[in-house]
Amino acid sequence: MAYDEATYRRQTEEPTPTDPAAYRANTLAAAEQRRRAEELDGTGDTTADVLRRAEADEDGRDRLGIHLGWEVVLLVAAGAIGFLLWRLDADSLQRPDLDTLLITGAAIGLLTLGAGLTLRAGVPNLALGPIALAASFQYAEQGDKGLFQSIVPALVFAAAGAIVIGVVIVVLHVPGWAATLAAGLGVIVFDQLRVAPVAVQGDYDPTDHAFFLFGGFALLAVLGGAMGAATPVRRWLGGMRPTGDPARRRGPVVALPVIGSLLLSSVFAVGAGILFAALSDNPVVPGTGLEWTGIALGLALLAGTSAYGRRGGIFGTLFAVAALTLFLDYAARRNFDIALFAIAGCVFAGGLIVTRLVETYGRPLPVAGPADWNAAPATSGANWSPDLPETWSTSTANPRTDRWDAGPWGTSR
Repeated sequence: MAYDEATYRRQTEEPTPTDPAAYRANTLAAAEQRRRAEELDGTGDTTADVLRRAEADEDGRDRLGIHLGWEVVLLVAAGAIGFLLWRLDADSLQRPDLDTLLITGAAIGLLTLGAGLTLRAGVPNLALGPIALAASFQYAEQGDKGLFQSIVPALVFAAAGAIVIGVVIVVLHVPGWAATLAAGLGVIVFDQLRVAPVAVQGDYDPTDHAFFLFGGFALLAVLGGAMGAATPVRRWLGGMRPTGDPARRRGPVVALPVIGSLLLSSVFAVGAGILFAALSDNPVVPGTGLEWTGIALGLALLAGTSAYGRRGGIFGTLFAVAALTLFLDYAARRNFDIALFAIAGCVFAGGLIVTRLVETYGRPLPVAGPADWNAAPATSGANWSPDLPETWSTSTANPRTDRWDAGPWGTSR
């Protein structure tokens, strides 16, 4: 019985590739096909596993050099604006004007922290400005009844709303920006129930704690940036960020980071609104608050947080907030009369440019792997060919005579 009969012959014959690079190409294609099949499998791995594989494709840690370099630029910009402000009015950087600057910076910083946190979580909170304005109205109307009675209801309503929106995002798996925009529109309706400016009734003066409030913001900004640079924290927090099909459900594993980030950002917005109202001598004017949403998100982007949510710096939030706070005070003293919406638009546009910079230069360096095999001949051999099994020949210019069958034991004997 011959081995080439049907019994011993393979049922499916695969063509042998003549190109040596085809072996490597087939291997890579098979690995890619298996990876996509695992991602599309509805009963397969969790979102964290899919995100881990997606980030592992880059094989390395994110480069922080672009973030540190850009943060130096922000620091220089803040120093330049501060110098211009000092040249205009030296008393602006001394108490009591310095206390006002610090409180304004703390309020803007709280909004920026909330925007950056929700960006990293993949659910940007577009209701930050309306929530801050609603908290300002609450404090202005109830401030004469004490801090507890004027602040706690605003915190409770903001936290409850954030939890509801977070549950909606997780259960229905809808984009975070869409859900928070709908919530923001609802808060705007509450804000615009006032048809006239509301005078501030409370007598709380936050400038008595200016250094503590701004120092608390600065500490949260630096610690948050440092924690966001850690790979496990970044992956856990960013479970809602799209990987593959953006409509694919992430599962309950993303519930805590989504709801937690929305809750903290809403609480930060309430704190910012109360600081704005308590600091101002003017009545709180009805509006939408969306200009502060634009400023918060724009500053978060300008600080180095990517619009895609994955990458972010360490000191960028602190320096960006300081620069904008100094600029607002400088513009007010110079009577520039620039609309907050215009400032928000410019800051946001600059933040988009920074996003492209950090996404381009913040990716890990490619890992040097083994060199691909080259089918080109190293020397100019006469009988060499990449397809050696089919074209190799034993003929040479000077054939050898010491063959085993050419001696006394050969066939001619």
